[in-house]
Amino acid sequence: MDQFELVSNFTPAGDQPKAIDALVKGVLAGDKRQTLLGVTGSGKTFTMANVIARLNRPTLILSPNKVLAAQLYGEFKQFFPHNAVEYFISYYDYYQPEAYIPQTDTYIEKDSAVNEQIDKLRLKATTSLLTRKDVVVVASVSCIYNIGSPDSFNEMRIYVKKGAQMTRGQLSGHLIKIQYQRNEMEFASGMFRMRGPFVDVMTPYSPNAVRVEIAGKTIAHIYEIHPITGNVLAELDEAWIYPAKHFVATEEDTQNALAQIEKDLEVRHAQLIAQGKEMEAYRLKQRTEYDLEMIRQAGFCSGIENYSRYMDGRKEGERPQCLVDYFRRFDDFLLFVDESHVALPQVRGMFNGDRARKQMLVDFGFRLPSALDNRPLKFDEFEKLMPSTVFVSATPGPYELTVSGNHIVEQVIRPTGLVDPKVIVHPTAGQIDHLVEKIAEHKKRGERTLVLALTKKTAEDLSEFFISKKIKTRYLHSDIDSLERVEILRQFKAGEFDVLVGINLLREGIDIPQVGLVAILGADNEGFLRNTTTLIQISGRAARNVGGEVILYADRKTDSIKYALNEMNRRREMQEAYNKEHHITPKTIHKTETDLKEFERQTQTSAFGILSESLPTPTAKNIKNLVGELEQQMHQAADSLNFELAAELRDRLFELKQMKLK
Repeated sequence: MDQFELVSNFTPAGDQPKAIDALVKGVLAGDKRQTLLGVTGSGKTFTMANVIARLNRPTLILSPNKVLAAQLYGEFKQFFPHNAVEYFISYYDYYQPEAYIPQTDTYIEKDSAVNEQIDKLRLKATTSLLTRKDVVVVASVSCIYNIGSPDSFNEMRIYVKKGAQMTRGQLSGHLIKIQYQRNEMEFASGMFRMRGPFVDVMTPYSPNAVRVEIAGKTIAHIYEIHPITGNVLAELDEAWIYPAKHFVATEEDTQNALAQIEKDLEVRHAQLIAQGKEMEAYRLKQRTEYDLEMIRQAGFCSGIENYSRYMDGRKEGERPQCLVDYFRRFDDFLLFVDESHVALPQVRGMFNGDRARKQMLVDFGFRLPSALDNRPLKFDEFEKLMPSTVFVSATPGPYELTVSGNHIVEQVIRPTGLVDPKVIVHPTAGQIDHLVEKIAEHKKRGERTLVLALTKKTAEDLSEFFISKKIKTRYLHSDIDSLERVEILRQFKAGEFDVLVGINLLREGIDIPQVGLVAILGADNEGFLRNTTTLIQISGRAARNVGGEVILYADRKTDSIKYALNEMNRRREMQEAYNKEHHITPKTIHKTETDLKEFERQTQTSAFGILSESLPTPTAKNIKNLVGELEQQMHQAADSLNFELAAELRDRLFELKQMKLK
């Protein structure tokens, strides 16, 4: 299918029709950079979907983090159920990069836990981009990291056609070259099995498997089969089998790469010896020669991405291939940068941090200099790859405003009629007592409260104080495990507690219509946490509730507060005028959580509940079996992207392993 089909019970309203027309007109006129300045709750995602459908172009949507990416992915899956909406984020549940700390002579080996379900979604995204045009990929900013050459990925695919000449041995050999593993016992993603005349292949990008029936030296039949039952779902005349990993290379490319690695190893080894670094030279030679042997024997080695420059045929310093390169086969495509005021600075800052860590590895003989070219894009490289681009934000940054010039499209009117929340500036004297009263007031209305503190210690202390006042409260900051953060947000939306105290983790994009009160402590502390952008973004968390209210606790009106108040007043007046003209009565947004197979939740009881219901009480005799069962449940939860349940199971697993039972 090449045509986008937008499915929705709504039609564009408010500022949406004007914004859609302006953005479409701008793209068709060749405007490469535009900004959609859309307030919270104005339906920016619906506007983006309409622009995609009108222009009928494959689209990349860049999000600043995984949580927002998942939210967008769910919304676009609903808008385009008949098209390919894909999800591309970092596939690590846990990632400790390889590093060396010379001050303490500490080498930290790369350690990671890959989420196989997310890896499948990544491969599904790139495969869709190579096989169809009606594709929307929602990605986190990690998509600018090296993932190998799309040309090699496409070139290494296997074409099977009914009646074609191919033996079972030839097919299995091709599969191994593109990173499939033969396994007769387990039939999982990226594996194949051989039974009689059949070769079954479980591709990582499809829910079903491919069965190739070979009679002698001829492909007799090709089937799509159910991976568990083996039942035939359809008979095919032909099929393409794409690689099981992104980093693949042809035999010729591999041989050329091995030869060049050996030459560069010899040069680098001599350099280290000349510098008096005999130990580093020995270490580099041992490690690299081991990797070379692994590549020769298995076609792969741990950390093969550090040799990707050789495999891709890139020159030293040349930029790596990333997800954007998969879009470049199209004559035109679209890029939306969601919450651009956050996403773009992240893109800008990725290269330097990555470079500093890898330079240490190179200097001390842990890696060849080629490791420096396994990296994210530099910002200027990313700019050169950007097609027709729309920056989306309620508070666009200076970069977006500058490069967009006059092509800034405002979307201030909300179709729901909701206005910017009422903002009160309250003195700091007696602020906590005042806040407790306001929390109680909103709780009576069934609404929840966000409290923004300036430090982690303040957030924790304030949370304890509220709990002492019998107010159900949790706090959230960067020291809390990322899996636990997801669970805390879920509980907050579900009403399991009334007040969430945070610092700056809840500013952009998180959709919590249940929030009726936002309280900002230290609002007059000018800086990153209390500038104009931050104040407007934080206040926006109360903009989806008709009774939304924001309290700025401050003893003076800073320039940031003044500008934020003026901007929100301007937007409020425009919305109220629109409501009056169109006889609209504002109503709180009631949004159903997106239900996706990729994000299916298991039972939402705690791991302790699961253990008590389905597993016996731990004893010295059964604890080993219990650990195995819990590990299986934990991996199943992670594979289903149910990270909060996986975290609970992991914690229970740690407790069991530490038990000393007699």
